[in-house]
Amino acid sequence: MEDAARTNVPREQFDFECVPETDQSFENALAKASDGDRLTVADGIELLTTGTRSEGIDLARKERVLEAADRRRAEVVGDDVTFVANLNNNVTTACNTGCLFCNFKDTAQNFEEDSDEDHGGFTKTPAESREIVESAREMGIYEVTSVSGLHPGLVLDGEHEEILESSDRGDLNYKSPGAYETDPGTYVEQMEAMDVDGLHLHSMTPEEAYHARRGTDWSYEEVYRRLADAGLDSVPGTAAEILVDEVRSVICPGKIGSDEWVEAMEAAASVGLDTTATIMYGHVENEAHRVHHLKRIRDLQDRTGNITEFVPLSFVHPNTPLAERGTIDSGATTHEDELMIAVSRLFLDNVENVQSSWVKYGDEQGLKMLSCGANDFMGTILSEEITKRAGGEFGEFRSFEEYVEMITAVGRTPVERSTDYRQTRVIDPDDPPFGPRLGPAADGTPMVDSDATPAPAEDPSPADD
Repeated sequence: MEDAARTNVPREQFDFECVPETDQSFENALAKASDGDRLTVADGIELLTTGTRSEGIDLARKERVLEAADRRRAEVVGDDVTFVANLNNNVTTACNTGCLFCNFKDTAQNFEEDSDEDHGGFTKTPAESREIVESAREMGIYEVTSVSGLHPGLVLDGEHEEILESSDRGDLNYKSPGAYETDPGTYVEQMEAMDVDGLHLHSMTPEEAYHARRGTDWSYEEVYRRLADAGLDSVPGTAAEILVDEVRSVICPGKIGSDEWVEAMEAAASVGLDTTATIMYGHVENEAHRVHHLKRIRDLQDRTGNITEFVPLSFVHPNTPLAERGTIDSGATTHEDELMIAVSRLFLDNVENVQSSWVKYGDEQGLKMLSCGANDFMGTILSEEITKRAGGEFGEFRSFEEYVEMITAVGRTPVERSTDYRQTRVIDPDDPPFGPRLGPAADGTPMVDSDATPAPAEDPSPADD
């Protein structure tokens, strides 16, 4: 039986060199996966396509892949479903990178002092960031996540600003912070502002690290060392999209290439920072691109061992330039989403945790992913903006009470975790009320009234690309 409603993306128009064709068979690939053998790229492609020798997704084969992944999940992490009490505090939406999958950013020129444009975006000062994070800390959060646009006025620190001010290069995406209505401060100042009393600061993607060293000969190690000294604890592995450059040249030609993304992640590991890793799929790429991406992540983890979780992000397309220009007319199908989770679990034999994003999939499908190989269900994310701006339909906040109810309803164990998974707390569903206990100010009190809509910050912020 085949799925006739696969992603309706005219991928052929791009004449990609990397295509989903193999000399492997689906049955052999599934047998290797079931036995726990390390999979090849060809194996992964066969599983993700449910066999390259036929069109569409064979639903019976798909269920066999999901079952293998669910068994592997149970073997690796058991029946716990983890989540973290966290806040997203984005610094700015100002960005000139021009990624075609993104509807989060606002053109940076609109933020300048003399601009009359009503752009609807925001930039926060370090003082504003600190106020937001301090307030959320008192609600019991453990983690603050910050992933920002590439504001031309944002620099690493004062030394970086001096270098850029004296440069006569015109290709550095730099303009003096004084030209803008709001000065964002420096990356170091923002890190210091959000490094509040025991909270875990998860920030500075490889793309942001590139922005923080532009115009210098500094290594990524130097950049991440300075950021770690300012309070950075771990690095989000976003800005990865698809780690195949022929895809990046279509969807994000202004971003760093695959090799440089990997270089930055290795640098973060070298200075002692944990990282996560992501994939954003369901746009112009094909199944072969997705598996080559998984291979790069697995190879990176073999070398560093510092990736704490892998996060598949299903592309939300409606309001993005890719959709507006007619390049695509849909995202991934539900079948593709389930297979992406499952093959991630089976292929990434060295990454323990695979996340299901309720922001991307919604509650019902997000829970289904917990039987497809995923074991983590994100966090409270007191705000979320990227997916909403792109046309996503799902929520901005998740209470502990909701987590306990949903996870126990599917027969699994709700577990509060730290960002790095090194601290966990099993939650007894028969012992309400439910609130965080791992955060520095957490005492088990619910973060918000279960009947109230939280408003911890002036504006919502992103959780991913």
